[in-house]
Amino acid sequence: MSNKFDVIVIGGGPGGYVAAIRAAQLGLKTACIEKWLDKDNNPKLGGTCLNVGCIPSKALLDSSHKYHDAKEEFSVHGIGIDGVSMDVNAMIDRKDKIVNQLTGGIAGLFKANGVTSFEGFGKLLSNKKVEFTAHDGSVETFEADNVILATGSVPVNIPPAPRTGDIIVDNEGALDFREVPKRLGVIGAGVIGLELGSVWKRLGSEVVVLEAQDQFLSLCDQDLAKEAAKIFKKQGLDIRVGARVTGSEIKGEEVEVTYLDAKGEEQKQTFDKLIVAVGRKPFTDGCLAADSGVNLDERGFVFVDEQCRTNVPGVFAIGDIVRGPMLAHKASEEGVMVADIIAGHKAQMNYDCIPSVIYTHPELAWVGKNEQQLKAEGVNFKVGKFPFAASGRAMAANDTDGFVKILACEETDRILGCHIIGGHAADLIAQAVIAMEFGSTAEDIALTVFAHPTVSEAVHEAALAVDGHAIHIANRKRK
Repeated sequence: MSNKFDVIVIGGGPGGYVAAIRAAQLGLKTACIEKWLDKDNNPKLGGTCLNVGCIPSKALLDSSHKYHDAKEEFSVHGIGIDGVSMDVNAMIDRKDKIVNQLTGGIAGLFKANGVTSFEGFGKLLSNKKVEFTAHDGSVETFEADNVILATGSVPVNIPPAPRTGDIIVDNEGALDFREVPKRLGVIGAGVIGLELGSVWKRLGSEVVVLEAQDQFLSLCDQDLAKEAAKIFKKQGLDIRVGARVTGSEIKGEEVEVTYLDAKGEEQKQTFDKLIVAVGRKPFTDGCLAADSGVNLDERGFVFVDEQCRTNVPGVFAIGDIVRGPMLAHKASEEGVMVADIIAGHKAQMNYDCIPSVIYTHPELAWVGKNEQQLKAEGVNFKVGKFPFAASGRAMAANDTDGFVKILACEETDRILGCHIIGGHAADLIAQAVIAMEFGSTAEDIALTVFAHPTVSEAVHEAALAVDGHAIHIANRKRK
């Protein structure tokens, strides 16, 4: 086999494997290098997202939500169940089975599309050469006309709470608890912390979330954040903002955490397990030779332009190692864009229309600008809001928490942002993303026919509410 490729992708996560498949579909001779080994030391594609991120966490979120529903909510529907129990081992085994199905599926897709897969570590050398080190230590050098760096990210460590065995863990460890911890601490009230905290809370843990920032979900529209805080508190999640962890000490089978509270006073809390979820950082360690020529910015991200080109011609970088949100779907779309560019097609990605989701229950989802951003930018805007409590379909489902909020330009009526908290928010946000991608106005959505009864009617009503025309709630008088 020739060691020369049109495209070599370093990294087989949602950015890398999608880029490789797309490039091969476009007739390019493509290879993908992935270093991931699972807990049994078997090579796996899919990166963090499929192996220890998006997919396994959703499996546990769904399992724990179904358990909670059966235990706490079924009686509302007249369904009586005695002695509901959760087999944690069966839940974890199911999660692992789903992961194996999907990672194996990527291998099948590589084969179907003619992508050459290499299991081991890839390193970019000068002149677009790639050094490949297999898991057995053997080394080969490949040549490529184009290289796509898609090496992803790793959890951030904090000195006050270093990961230690199975008591202080990151997201990977938290997906593999084989029993429900009685007392669970979570450092960080971001996406990962809230999702994993809610999984184990539903299963019976006493959960305390310590967030260093003074504002809960500061990147969210604060309407959404306040509603989420209220709902999570009702669910029993103890979220403490302004809590700066200063130390931790393992004492037998538990850990004592020391932190400064919002008043600056020292507090101590003891947990059986502690999840550190304070964010992620780009992974480039050992991936770039000193003479590769690729520039990193001051935060360790690979410097790229709007089309993911690095400063080295023919070398691209995508996903978590470049600017923008660390989201699997953003990485995938960048992979498609870059493959199209390499194949000679015109391609551009709209970074203003990337949705974000937190998969708690209710879910939080948003796209575009929020109120704080628009006010800071001095943009005149209108707000339309509709609560799920007024949705017939949400009532029928006994899932009425939250609302849909649409922000539109005062002058042009163009939709500037959409923010949803509620059941199915992750799916509903796609309607707003599509509308914004086509430059829709709030009136465009208001004039669209939505099926009844559906939860998506809340999007319709929120669009109507932008100009005070909602049908199924009393409209606020516009000033």
